[in-house]
Amino acid sequence: MEQRASSPVVDPRMMNSRTIAVAMSGGVDSSTVAAMLRAEGSNVIGLTMQLWNQRRLAGREGMPESVQGRCCSLDDVYDARRVAETIGIPYYVVNHEDRFERDVVRPFVQEYLSGRTPIPCSLCNNHLKFDQLLAVAQQIGADAVATGHYARVEFDESRNRWLLKRPTDRSKDQTYFLFGLTQEQLSRTLFPLGGMTKPEVRELARKYGLALAEKPDSQEICFVPGGDYKKFLDAYLSEQGDSLPDTAGELVTTDGRVIGEHGGIHNFTVGQRKGLGVATGSPLYVLQIKGDKRQVVVGEQENLYSRTLLTRRTNLISTDDLREPMRVSVKIRHRHESAAATIEKTGADEIVVTFDEPQRAVTPGQAAVFYDGDIVVGGGWIT
Repeated sequence: MEQRASSPVVDPRMMNSRTIAVAMSGGVDSSTVAAMLRAEGSNVIGLTMQLWNQRRLAGREGMPESVQGRCCSLDDVYDARRVAETIGIPYYVVNHEDRFERDVVRPFVQEYLSGRTPIPCSLCNNHLKFDQLLAVAQQIGADAVATGHYARVEFDESRNRWLLKRPTDRSKDQTYFLFGLTQEQLSRTLFPLGGMTKPEVRELARKYGLALAEKPDSQEICFVPGGDYKKFLDAYLSEQGDSLPDTAGELVTTDGRVIGEHGGIHNFTVGQRKGLGVATGSPLYVLQIKGDKRQVVVGEQENLYSRTLLTRRTNLISTDDLREPMRVSVKIRHRHESAAATIEKTGADEIVVTFDEPQRAVTPGQAAVFYDGDIVVGGGWIT
């Protein structure tokens, strides 16, 4: 049966807001949001955050001379400005490169050098896109900020709380990266694409005459060309007048037996199989990275599975507190299929997750996000 395209779901706050600032990344999603709101009669202002100079590390060893088609690049700023001109809205670029480097890039570098595997997109959302951007929007007189994220936000009167919910298009679900949003931020944020699929968004972009309707999605970390974080670490530290610290150490088994040496803990992540530099009778996987001892613990795949994990710096959204254990489903990576579990509060911002079935490669530095059906209960950083 042919599926009919759905109509955009209009958030009631769009009707009430006099002015809406749209976070324009230069991609098809945020551009379509701006065009949608403009067509619906809202007073729209386009804002782009200049976060990272893509040419900054150009030419350094391992870094390309030029970078194109990436989130937050100068090409994206040009595309966003062109869309703003097409639909007839004011447009501004706000430079937050210093803040981005302080709150996203440097923590990213330090996490890897400490043996953890960070997710900078969540840090960027927490510290910039839904913090600084909302502040700028307020300064220019906007009542709300709209973004191209695939998510939904609703106010639940029975709970007296704003809820973050999964979108209609589960393949584009970005709620995993939004677990850090506060009630204040959710109250002033619109996700107009939450009820649409990606093909519907592209069709709408074509309808509005947007030249970038077919522009590919950005898939990589915006400041790491080619996705090679090891080369980025070397180039970034070199620019800072530093070099990669010596984190070389031992490869050990779960019982502490030394079976080899490694060139640095930043070269490994939990679950990794290739590049261990040792040959044994059966495949070995990275089970744990002990940053303080510079040890990489390896073992067989069956040892990769865990029943429990601990999150810290946990943020709850659907409830103000977790007073008793709660049944949820939990994602431990963006592409991870959520798994049934029980969560229980053990400290001011600590939650223990106990899975019904063991989960593969629970990785410190990543996030664990809790769901109750479509509703995001909250999430925290895996320790």
